[in-house]
Amino acid sequence: MFGHNDEITKDLTRAKKFFEDIISFTIGPYSLDEMIAHRIENINIVDVREYDNYIDGHIPYAVHIPYKEIKEHIDMLDKDKITIVYTYSDTCPRAYNTALALIEHHYPAVVLRGGFKAWKKFDFDIVKNDSNSRADTDNK
Repeated sequence: MFGHNDEITKDLTRAKKFFEDIISFTIGPYSLDEMIAHRIENINIVDVREYDNYIDGHIPYAVHIPYKEIKEHIDMLDKDKITIVYTYSDTCPRAYNTALALIEHHYPAVVLRGGFKAWKKFDFDIVKNDSNSRADTDNK
């Protein structure tokens, strides 16, 4: 049924750890919406999509830092806060790569499960044409 992955699927200890890690290091849209409403002072939200996508609509309070530029602009983020990273959907590895880069620099980070696509699906608030972009802050 699973082909070459038969041995992996039988390793229940490894599978359990994998799924525990997914739960521990990701956040769902409902939880993020709750954090924005009640604990925004404790989080950074980073949109790593292309600038045009960010301007078309993004999660409230999100700053735009393209994933390839995270190391150059990491100092924009508060290291004492949890950084929540997202891209368009789970099929794009940019959010995970960005979270990994943040963690390597000792910033606590998690990834938004489902990305912006999931956020929109649940009809949460979306901000358009905001000036929280890295590019915009560089010009001020």
